[in-house]
Amino acid sequence: MDFIVQGTLQAVKALYSTELKESDINLQETRKEFEGEITIVTFPLTRFSKKSPEQTGSEIGEYLKEHRPEISGFNVIKGFLNLSLDSTYLLQVFSDTISNSAFGDIPSNGKKVMVEYSSPNTNKPLHLGHIRNNLLGYSVAQILAASGYEVIKANLVNDRGIHICKSMLAWQRFGNGETPKSSGLKGDHLVGKYYVIFDKEYKKQIDELKAQGQTEEDARKNAPLIKEAQLMLRKWEAGDEEVISLWKMMNNWVYEGFDVTYKKLGVSFDKYYYESGTYLLGKDIIEEGLEKGVFFRKEDNSVWIDLTADGLDEKLVLRGDGTSVYITQDLGTAQLKYNDFKMDESIYVVGNEQDYHFKVLFLILNKLGKSWAQGLYHLSYGMVDLPSGKMKSREGTVVDADDLIDEMIDTARGRTEELGKVEGLPEEEKQNLYRMIGLGALKYFLLKVEPKKRLLFDPNESIDFQGHTGPFIQYTHARIRSVLSKAGIEKPEYVGINSVSPTERELILALSKYPSVLTESAKEFSPAQLANYAYDLAKLYNKFYHEEPILKVEDINIRNFRLSLSSVTASIIRKSMGLLGIEVPERM
Repeated sequence: MDFIVQGTLQAVKALYSTELKESDINLQETRKEFEGEITIVTFPLTRFSKKSPEQTGSEIGEYLKEHRPEISGFNVIKGFLNLSLDSTYLLQVFSDTISNSAFGDIPSNGKKVMVEYSSPNTNKPLHLGHIRNNLLGYSVAQILAASGYEVIKANLVNDRGIHICKSMLAWQRFGNGETPKSSGLKGDHLVGKYYVIFDKEYKKQIDELKAQGQTEEDARKNAPLIKEAQLMLRKWEAGDEEVISLWKMMNNWVYEGFDVTYKKLGVSFDKYYYESGTYLLGKDIIEEGLEKGVFFRKEDNSVWIDLTADGLDEKLVLRGDGTSVYITQDLGTAQLKYNDFKMDESIYVVGNEQDYHFKVLFLILNKLGKSWAQGLYHLSYGMVDLPSGKMKSREGTVVDADDLIDEMIDTARGRTEELGKVEGLPEEEKQNLYRMIGLGALKYFLLKVEPKKRLLFDPNESIDFQGHTGPFIQYTHARIRSVLSKAGIEKPEYVGINSVSPTERELILALSKYPSVLTESAKEFSPAQLANYAYDLAKLYNKFYHEEPILKVEDINIRNFRLSLSSVTASIIRKSMGLLGIEVPERM
């Protein structure tokens, strides 16, 4: 609505002999209870008019109505000037811009961004928390790509450490040679099973040692299983062939399992990094930081950084024995990623329990003088809870990703058949539809909430064809496609329309917002904005569908205009949902 800003600047200059900047004009969407579409806040302009907000609004409104053909009328409520847009102008905007197939396409901005997400551990299968991470990362990557960025989707796999050795040791001790093939289990599920077994056996040993008089702390340190796991880790780091061979075999089982889950979720990656190949990289950076005086050594030879002046604390970056800590590796990996791709921005999609870690990481990189550190961003997201409570991996009480996906598809099948929405569809199309609805429900429920917020996931609530859900939006798209199919016209032509109904006005204005919503979603790394826009658009179309006849209207031009409006709405819903990783059916 640049013409309103420019018109207001001209009005202030002509009426009050004052030149303002564009940023001085405050535009808002007109509240639904008032007539009009765009509102100018007039309170700040009274210091130039020397008049009341109401009189200032009236004078500017009269000026705009007289000088801007796009404005058909206005009303003033206290300090708010509500403007009504001319129907001819709205129709022109729809015809020239919105109905264009390239509407909303944003050209390349020449910038490169990496989005790192998923980051699983190879000692357990993906769970509900990983699902939010994967969907969020993938959607942000899609939104940025649609906004003109060159995007690299990266996955840093946590494939080493004591937790991995726990699964390996338990399989070695209790597995009897079990494999994914012999057990019928997905590889990640099989390895996760032994992580749980380790914890159970470890707890038994702790209890036995406590019964012999040891404290809880001593029992945890002295239990034979944990000592064996620690020995296995040392052997792994020393390159012991037998341990490395076991590690490779079990990790490959997990990767095959992960690939199945990723495919089900519809997410993908352009580049994989593995902690086993990056955990030593940070040591060169530590040496660089010592030379620059960014780090300091303590008497025990450990290396630290003092961040107290930045409101944080002293942080260990290298142990006294020369072994790395987690942040050592992250410093090296950050440098490696930049060396590989020279990206302008790098987004880490990681849960909010790591907020402090990323503050420290980014601060250290800035202090080291890494110019590219300015482009680092932690997309922090809240945990996902279930009605039954918090998940715990060690106890085997997590909600497995594969099980949840299957459950969602089954629920979609039951709900869809119950509503009689699949009668007459071929079996293959039915199965594809159940998958689309089940996954659409899951993805939309997790993505419609702002990333930073913790959320409670209720599978039953997510599959509701009338609620604020993915299936409601999918059903709206199928409804529109059905209307167009009955009309037998994909892109209707119309002439001679010179007025629109209130609902048509609302729909045109809603459609016109798509590029700005997409841009804002990319700027904020927030699929939630696009998700809620898609829902509002679907809701508005249903209102239009019930209020205005489409196929039965007698005037062919009005019929074709409404079909065109329907076609564009379907297209924008499809684009919006596609950027969330959600498919929309042609019929249901």
